[in-house]
Formats: sequence, structure tokens, C-alpha cells
Amino acid sequence: MKKTILIVLVLTFSLNMNVTKADFIFGTPTNLGPTINSSYGEAVSSISADGLMLYFASDRSDGYGGADIWVTKRQTIVDDWGTPENLGPSVNTSQDELFSCISSDGLELYFDAHNRPGGYGQDPYAYDIWMARRPTRNGAWGIPINLGAPVNTSGVEGAPRLSNDGLELYFTDYNRGYGADDIWITRRATKNDSWEQPINLGAVVNSSASDDHPFLSADGLALFFSEDRGHPIRSGGFGNVDMWVTTRSSTSEPWDTPVNLGPTVNSTSLDGAPVISPDGSTLYFSSERPGGFGGIWGDIYQAPIIPIVDFDGDGIVDSADMCIMVDHWGEDYSLCDIGPMPWGDGIVDVQDLIVLAEHLFEDYHLVAHWALDEEMGNIAYDSVGKNYGTLQGDPIWKPTEGKINGALLFDGIDDCVVVGYPLNLADGDFSVFVWVKGDTPGQVILSQIGAANWLCTDSVEGYLMTELKDPGRGSTPLLSQTCITNDDWHRIGLVWDGNYRHLYVDGVEVANDDVPLSSLASADGGLFFGTGCYRKPGTFFSGLIEDVRIYNQALTVEEIERLTR
Repeated sequence: MKKTILIVLVLTFSLNMNVTKADFIFGTPTNLGPTINSSYGEAVSSISADGLMLYFASDRSDGYGGADIWVTKRQTIVDDWGTPENLGPSVNTSQDELFSCISSDGLELYFDAHNRPGGYGQDPYAYDIWMARRPTRNGAWGIPINLGAPVNTSGVEGAPRLSNDGLELYFTDYNRGYGADDIWITRRATKNDSWEQPINLGAVVNSSASDDHPFLSADGLALFFSEDRGHPIRSGGFGNVDMWVTTRSSTSEPWDTPVNLGPTVNSTSLDGAPVISPDGSTLYFSSERPGGFGGIWGDIYQAPIIPIVDFDGDGIVDSADMCIMVDHWGEDYSLCDIGPMPWGDGIVDVQDLIVLAEHLFEDYHLVAHWALDEEMGNIAYDSVGKNYGTLQGDPIWKPTEGKINGALLFDGIDDCVVVGYPLNLADGDFSVFVWVKGDTPGQVILSQIGAANWLCTDSVEGYLMTELKDPGRGSTPLLSQTCITNDDWHRIGLVWDGNYRHLYVDGVEVANDDVPLSSLASADGGLFFGTGCYRKPGTFFSGLIEDVRIYNQALTVEEIERLTR
């Protein structure tokens, strides 16, 4: 059975940011639901090495006072998370116990606590790092001990994160370093030794803003982190607390410049405290984005981490991608370095081959693709299905004038293409993208015969819009504020995710619905390229159209950037 995730080549963030690349992308985040989340707010902390226990903090009313540490369990990694359990009075007190980290053997729990009796802090906002032990993975936690100096000071130390081997401890120190919060590291030679003098990770990782809530991947090659709520945020983000990652090729190498995790998981709301599952397949994080249950830090969400395996970007994972991997065997080649974690291990080897083999012959759910780069004839071929188009009027093939290859020139009078339609709007999510170049407002690029105009422009400013609507009364078109009739090439698109319409221009979302729609009107007729749904005068398009693609999936920003460029 083919997997339902989309696999793409390059993680590209293009919203007022420098273009960056990584070896994985994120799928759409989903809320863990009311079993885990509440109106009081939840902040995710860590996950056990077997992936069966998720620790988080919550100030829900049935705790011991303030915020407590809780754990939710599941039988297997494919099961749902169970009802959360409070860690009890040995760990939790009437003060705040917040961000925690479980050791890889499950026997030690590191956490931060606010003004807990016996701490070093002399500040009203002081936090210390503590550690509790238990004899077995199912045993009761003992009385926590304060880590003491030199880790804890009279200030604020928090958000501890233990390396997989237990010999490095990353944590945050407030107002002691480059900015409001910095990430520090302390080491020890063995688990029986004391922690050494902490070292600041330096100016490459830490900024003049807030750098907090570190999470070290199991292989030690990726360090995820976020800002803290109420503290200064890093530049280049999306307007609030965001999640970032810095990577290195080996554990002896320095950390690279951090990059933002992008708009799929970061929003204009708070998105922070990233935690990666031990197998590298899932990102857990807390978010105050709309649609949650509420509270400080919001809810816990999860998003799949999708390895990049379609190396040549042709829409299918096949022998051509295998050949690319073989050509770079034994090299430090990031494109093919996809295993054992999505971000790789610095060499193309059998670990990467195993990941690639799991995805061979998967496609992108591309259900129709009209390249419109033919050189002659009256047929526009669908390279995916059999929904061939027929040219009507006298559109002209322009084999050398397209944005990618060739294009089809429409005269704005009676030219159009009539094609069969590969799916019904009522069946679920879909995405459609087109390259277009025109200079006249009010015309239609793509429509459904006798139904609605999918992609068109308003008659005054030439702003991109869609007239696909909810079947109920009062439903309105979705209009952007972005002009596409300036005689330049633009990649335009419409995504329907089952609740909202999204319009895109050149990889940037330019409009979406404020409130969810109940559905889109059922329609399964053919399509017009270059005219309105009723072929009325004035709706015929004048200009060039090429590369029309339809997917039976709601694409993310990153997937759009790769699959439709």
C-alpha cells in the first residue's frame, strides 16, 4: 500500500527569508486532542527512548499546585496516547515543576523547578535544575536532588536536555550570555562523575534574543530549540515564538547556523519546546495557534518528519533516484544522506539505502499534469492520466517561450483548452498549480465547465482569486491582494484542505479563509484552460499558460515550492 505522505526534495523557506536547504520536511501538524490537551495549557517536554512515554507540564487543576509534570503512555508507537498521569508528590510540589527530560535508560528525570525548597535561586523568578531517580522503569520516583553548582546559580537555569549517552547536559541560562536566554552545555566523563563547568554554545547558536528549550536528537547531530514566551524573538521568524534547528556533521564538529523550521510548523502564534521522537519520525511541540483548547503554551501538536527521497524531483521514487545515491556512495552528500535519521549522519551508506528502499515507487498523488509544451497539433497531453485536452479557437504552441519549457499562447478572444477532469471536488483535499503570464484583469485561467472559476483575477486590480465556494447561501469568492496581471510569470495555486481555501502566488500564501467552510460544492465535470466556466466574452485569457498540475492532496508550503517550481 502506498503511503499517504508526500515526499519532496528541498525544504525551502521563501517568506522574506534566505533560501535554505535541509534533508527533510514536516507534514501538517495535528492536535493530540482532548485526552492530552486541556483548557489549562500543556508544554511538551520529552519522550522516552522507546517512544512509549511522553512527558509534559500542565497547570491543570487536579495537580499539586502551580505547574506539574505529567506523563502519557501508549502500548505501541502506533497506538493513541493514554490518559495522562501526574508524577506524584515526590516530583511535583506546590511550586512550578516544568520542563523535564527522561534519560535514555528511563531511570533518571531531569527537570526545572521554580523556587523549590533547597534550591540555589535567590530571585523571585529563579529556577534550578533537579534530578530524580527510580530503580526500574516502572518504579516510583525518589526524592529529587538539586544538581547544585556549577550548573545551578543564584539566577535562572532551566529546560534541561540530556544526551543519549548521559554525558552531556544542555540547558538554558537566563540573562547570562549573548541574549535574554542562551543555551549552555555541561559535560561529565562518566555517569558517576560530577558535572563540569558549563560552557556557552557560542554566538553561532545563541543570539541577542531568546534561545531556549533545547532538544538534542538521539544521534547528537541536530539541536532543536525555540525562543521563550515573553522574551525577545530571533529575526527571520514568523512573528512569535518559533522553532529552529542547528546541525553538525559529527559530534566533534561545531554547530552550524540555525535555520527556522518553516511555516508548516511555525505560525504567527507561539510554537515552541520542540521534541523529536527517538526514531526521528515525529516532531512534538506546543502551540497557541487557533483551534486548540487554550491555556499558556497552548496545546501539544505532532507533525510527521518526512525524509527526502525523490532526488531528481520527477514525481516518483525509482531507479533513477537509486542511481543518484550510488553515484555519491561513501560521500558526505546531503541530498542523499537521509538515514538513519531524516537529517543523515554525514555519509551516504547502507543506512540511506534502507530509507530509500522503504519509499521506492511511491508517487506524489499527482493525478493530472498538462505540461503544455507540445510543439504542434490540437492535443494537450496529460502525462499522468488520460485526461487529454483539446485545443479550441486557435491557441498557439510556444515551445521556447515558457517559464519551464514550452507554453500555450491564448488570444483573449475565443482560445481555450477543454480537458477531462480527474477527480470530484467533494471527494476531499486537492491542490492545483499553474504557471501563467498575462496583463489583463478580469480573465480566467482555469475553470470547471458549467460550475465555477477555479483560478481567475478580479476585473479592477488583477488580483488572484477563486470562485470555488461552499454550496450554502452566503458563501463568497476568496480574493487576494496580489496582482498577477503585470505581464510577468507567476506560479499561482489553489489548495483546499477540507476546511479552508488557500491561494498562493510564487510559493507564498496570499489569501485564506477566516472561518472554515462546510465543504465545496460537488462537481465532477471537465475543465477549461483559458476561459470562464460558461465561456462568456471577457473571461477568455490573453497570455501564456503552462504546467497545469492537480494533486489529490493539500500541499504544504514546502511541498508546493519543490513540486511546482
